[in-house]
Amino acid sequence: MIDSIKQLQVANSFAQLPAAFYTSLPPQPLSRPRLLHANIDVARMLGLSEAALAEPGFLDVVSGAQPLPGGKTLAAVYSGHQFGVWAGQLGDGRAHLLGEVAGPAGDWELQLKGSGRTPYSRMGDGRAVLRSSVREYLAGEAMAGLGIPTTRALALVVSDDPVYRETVETAAIVTRVSPSFVRFGSFEHWSSSPDKLRALLDYVVERFYPECREAGGGEAGAGHDVVLRFLRAVVLRTADLVAHWQTAGFCHGVMNTDNMSILGLTIDYGPYGFMDGFQVNHVCNHSDSQGRYAWNAQPSVAHWNLYRLASSLLGLGVDAEALKGELAHFEPAFLQTYRSNLCKKLGLSQWQPGDAELVDDWWALLHTQRADFTLSFRALATAPRQAEALLDGFEDRAAAQAWLDRYTQRLAQEGRPEAQRIAQMNRANPLYVLRNHLAQGAIAAAQRGDAGEIDTLLKLLRDPYTEQVGYEAYAAKPPESARHLEVSCSS
Repeated sequence: MIDSIKQLQVANSFAQLPAAFYTSLPPQPLSRPRLLHANIDVARMLGLSEAALAEPGFLDVVSGAQPLPGGKTLAAVYSGHQFGVWAGQLGDGRAHLLGEVAGPAGDWELQLKGSGRTPYSRMGDGRAVLRSSVREYLAGEAMAGLGIPTTRALALVVSDDPVYRETVETAAIVTRVSPSFVRFGSFEHWSSSPDKLRALLDYVVERFYPECREAGGGEAGAGHDVVLRFLRAVVLRTADLVAHWQTAGFCHGVMNTDNMSILGLTIDYGPYGFMDGFQVNHVCNHSDSQGRYAWNAQPSVAHWNLYRLASSLLGLGVDAEALKGELAHFEPAFLQTYRSNLCKKLGLSQWQPGDAELVDDWWALLHTQRADFTLSFRALATAPRQAEALLDGFEDRAAAQAWLDRYTQRLAQEGRPEAQRIAQMNRANPLYVLRNHLAQGAIAAAQRGDAGEIDTLLKLLRDPYTEQVGYEAYAAKPPESARHLEVSCSS
């Protein structure tokens, strides 16, 4: 029998860059690997059938035991700012890029995470633990279900190999899928090497931003104009991404420049979190003692990271003021998506001047009451006629009612049919999100070798707006014990 994975159309475009951009080396396979779960939706994007996921060759590749047929396995180098401090050279310290698959839904790079040490591991062991691997595996699907740009995962492989963190845990490998894993830090790394910086820019523009080559009237642009158009495109994608995070109540946790995708994707799921009780300064990463990456700081951090990207482009001789001009597009682009999303979530046809105050007071109400982010927005759809579901989420019902009265008056200005508005709001406000306690339940089951909770969560998270009978517990407020769950950088 011929393994289906051998029939994939595989290329290695990143490997065509100069050798200094990466190190070619094989993964370090796990002992007695087991396929805990495979993602059929992502498999189909690559051109793999469900039956192919059970073939021996599939496990060989996603466990690192065999290379991707036709691929060239490598670890990429990059640098970055971590928690606002220049960290110097970083790189794929526990990841191996296998190659690039031309599938029915586009070209996708496959990367193993947790697949062993590389020259960029520094003091790390090159491994990932099952706990964080389950969280990453689920996160990509949760974000895709919400329509938020993201990397995704194809497979989750487990082993009994010990990994030493705060405690002894077991090892796992996630197969990550993305059009590219190039980061802001990839450009920062070559900021003082113009030739290599230009090579990287040309590669990224040709593959992912070809429109930046065109000047007005469809003519090809060159030189500094291409650099400026490229920066603007990244600014717009990043602003759009972070606006989606804010309106979903999502906290990334580690917005270092080496964790920022040049394509405006959510990448590197570490200590992320969807908020339960809303706090404007919520910090999801227990390691972030200064609160640098709090929810309300994410837009400004993204803008700061874009400044670091722009600074690296100075190495191409581009005028600093011209670069700053492109960075100025961040705020209006962010506000456009942010307000558009909030209009959908609030059932408004368009943003009006007084809406900023109404929204600010909504955030303040949620914050002071620690009301549940997801359920509060969901309850707004029917609150004007059936207020109990909303008001029950607030300790100070009078304060919530006062805001609801203002909101109801605002809706009256719309003049839209109620059924139409409710339907729109229920398509914008999810019922199911990947709460920490739900992820923890999937982790606990996975530690027993049971992937059933992963299946359940994927079913709900892929269509998070539609209520599913029998799954009420997954749409309920988290138990009190969930407040004590912590996530950190120690994965």
